[in-house]
Amino acid sequence: MFLRLLSDIQWRAAHPTWRRMTSSQRSSSTTAEPQPVALPAQAQVVICGGGVMGTSVAYHLSKMGWKDIVLLEQGRLAAGTTRFCAGIVSAARPMSIELKMAHYSNKLYQQLEQETGVQTGYMKTGSISLAQTQDRLISLKRIASSLNVMGIPCEIISPKKVLQLHPLINIHDLVGAMYVPEDALVSSANVSLALATAASRNGVQIHERTCVSHVTIQKGRVTGVETDRGRIQCEYFVNCAGQWAYELGHSGEEPVHIPLHACEHFYLLTHPLKEPLSSSLPTIVDPDGRIYIRNWQGGILSGGFEKNPKPLFTEGRNQLEIQNLQEDWDHFGPLLSALLRRMPGLESLQIMQLVNCPESFTPDMRCIMGESPTARGYFVLAGMNSAGISYGGGAGKYLAEWIVNGYPSENVWPLDLKRFGTLQSSRTFLRHRVMEVMPLMYDLKVPRWDFQTGRQLRTSPLYDRLDAQGARWMEKHGFERVKYFVPPGNDLLDLDHSKTFYKPDWFDIVGSEVKCCKEAVCVIDMSSFTKFEISSTGDQALESLQYLFSNDLDVPVGHVVHTGMLNENGGYENDCSIARLSKRSFFMISPTDQQVHCWTWLKNHLPDDSNLVLEDVTWKYTALNLIGPRAVDVLSELSYAPMTAEHFPSLFCKEMSVGYANGIRVMSITHTGEPGFVLYIPIEYALHVYNEVMNMGQKYGIRNAGYYALRSLRIEKFFAFWGQDLDAFTTPMECGREFQVKLDKGMEFLGQEVLLEQKQNGVYKRFTMFILEDHDTDMDLWPWWGEPIFRNGRYVGKTTSSAYSYTLERHVCLGFVHHFDEQTGEKLVVTTDFINQGEYEIDIAGQRFQAKAKLYPFSSLFTQRRRKDEVELSGYQRE
Repeated sequence: MFLRLLSDIQWRAAHPTWRRMTSSQRSSSTTAEPQPVALPAQAQVVICGGGVMGTSVAYHLSKMGWKDIVLLEQGRLAAGTTRFCAGIVSAARPMSIELKMAHYSNKLYQQLEQETGVQTGYMKTGSISLAQTQDRLISLKRIASSLNVMGIPCEIISPKKVLQLHPLINIHDLVGAMYVPEDALVSSANVSLALATAASRNGVQIHERTCVSHVTIQKGRVTGVETDRGRIQCEYFVNCAGQWAYELGHSGEEPVHIPLHACEHFYLLTHPLKEPLSSSLPTIVDPDGRIYIRNWQGGILSGGFEKNPKPLFTEGRNQLEIQNLQEDWDHFGPLLSALLRRMPGLESLQIMQLVNCPESFTPDMRCIMGESPTARGYFVLAGMNSAGISYGGGAGKYLAEWIVNGYPSENVWPLDLKRFGTLQSSRTFLRHRVMEVMPLMYDLKVPRWDFQTGRQLRTSPLYDRLDAQGARWMEKHGFERVKYFVPPGNDLLDLDHSKTFYKPDWFDIVGSEVKCCKEAVCVIDMSSFTKFEISSTGDQALESLQYLFSNDLDVPVGHVVHTGMLNENGGYENDCSIARLSKRSFFMISPTDQQVHCWTWLKNHLPDDSNLVLEDVTWKYTALNLIGPRAVDVLSELSYAPMTAEHFPSLFCKEMSVGYANGIRVMSITHTGEPGFVLYIPIEYALHVYNEVMNMGQKYGIRNAGYYALRSLRIEKFFAFWGQDLDAFTTPMECGREFQVKLDKGMEFLGQEVLLEQKQNGVYKRFTMFILEDHDTDMDLWPWWGEPIFRNGRYVGKTTSSAYSYTLERHVCLGFVHHFDEQTGEKLVVTTDFINQGEYEIDIAGQRFQAKAKLYPFSSLFTQRRRKDEVELSGYQRE
């Protein structure tokens, strides 16, 4: 409490005008408490929450020139979760956007004290992440590769080096560690006060002791905020209410779903050692021991993420200022034992306090930011998963850019609120999921791991049938999807627990599914894909879609168009297939996780016309993808209709009867580049059609397949997927899709100007395929995604997708290549010659492998399986 009180005094003394704005202040027994300053009747932006998130948003909005801003805090500034934050600022993050946020935060906090005069306690100590196993060391090496190419100093060090940097650490069980020398420590509450000071000086009004009851929304847009001290009309509202963001989102008549839930988080504080710890000692992160350790006033602060977390406030309980929750030494016992094993010299150290404070966690361990899909002008920044001080500066910056410019300066889709649907807002779901999430903070996460809680929430009508045939499941957007099928006789338990950075145990299973797709016929249940219908009484549907999509949709009825839905900068907001069902009706197929995002984008951009109807029909149709050369035979026999290319050309759609069921929408597209069809089946017919397909297909060698096989097929065909390869900052010109853009048809569409400019002047990045040349599939680490790409020894980009090509018997990586001037760092145009004339390497956990770069997919020459030494990689031609 002393630090908190001191920081209050320092901050208010540094900014005396604050005392006239604050709603209440401490008063002595002889001095009457001053009346709170009245709230303004209106403001451009109202921010709820005076922790590091709210003050960061206010700070960055004011830096961008917005002044009409009000920040409301129900208690005192930084008196919530921020007050109890451990104050560790670390860029050691596996995800690129989180790494960038943390790196920016570090730089911001470093200069904040000089800017504001408020002491922030910033100390550059560095951090050491320990590895007790080889798999953990591999995961650290992957992070280190990303940090180094970002210009953040980082190195993998030996246990002996750990001991040199931190003499109190027991290194007997370590195999290595990662050292990040620029990581830092701060006083989290003081950082918030410093940000508030700067924001206040720039014109932001800050009112403590003011509770927001609800946000008023009219016609889908924020109009004002109701508080216990009156109403404020506003254009934008920012929910930075931390663990109370969920309750605040549900407080109005039109709820905004913000899926997060609080858990108790424990750490202990000790008295100083006999020889007080140096303030410059690096922070220790021991994920295998589930603990972190930092110096604190000559002693230590140590907490962790236990295997049996304790959720709280499930019923929505609130309190103005978070007080220290009840101590629970029995619960903290395993973490304390891990601490004493790691630092045996602490056994005689006197403990000052066991702190128990709430932390909010999200269903996927990533923070939540962005605009609500149901209320325009309602923004959210919450759910930091115990990394609030690391992300605070960068997250506040990106959200401020989003509010001011309409989009942030980086791709934040992995953090976007619209990645969730309403289904993730169930209190029961959230309580169970965060009990899994909190231990996962330090669990070893190998590629393709899956959550185990909150499953079987959205399922295909075929779920039980497929499960009985050996399906192994993963989840996306709450929907169960098949990874692969375990053949009879395999050890199911071993496969379920197969977790590795190397060749996985499912390798041969997926290989057999791919082989069947290429030689016979496979069935993949793709019901999870997002499906919309857009129709109108006149030409409104066609006219609107022609403006919103980059390809020409004025095609004959029955044709399918692959197209992008672009933003004003030409970037992909969606990548989809659209079938023209009639002159006034269209059927749109998008990725699974586009359901909320795409719906919101269309609703915000389609004209408000009662004659124009947008309907989400995802739940109405089961989708079966029949892939392979014998798919035409199976479907011909079931429909008694010719299905050859002469009668059913590529990218064609037709309603047909299949077995006894009619009204089946059949499309000649497979999303893999292989021949076949997708059947969109009304759900009441799903089981019948599936049974008919499987029975008829027996004589053609039919089998079930999963998404791992589809992924391998699409990557070796150089097919980009939205959310993995494509995003709002990638244009068709940058990924070789100019042929899907109607630039030469004289029609205006969103993003057109940027694409015309790129066509004339060139692009600064190019989507490229890489084939690993000196990589041993059986012995070497596998590429998964996010690996740095080097050209002639210089970093030029990262992979976005990777898969083993069973056709080439080699790994294929997809990614973007950039070109920077070696002297100035200026972006340069990436030409075909630049791609073709470079020598490339892919960095996998610090080891570089030679790779051949291509701008076009393989020719049909490589559709047959060949031995590696027979493949001449220089002979590629465009399909």
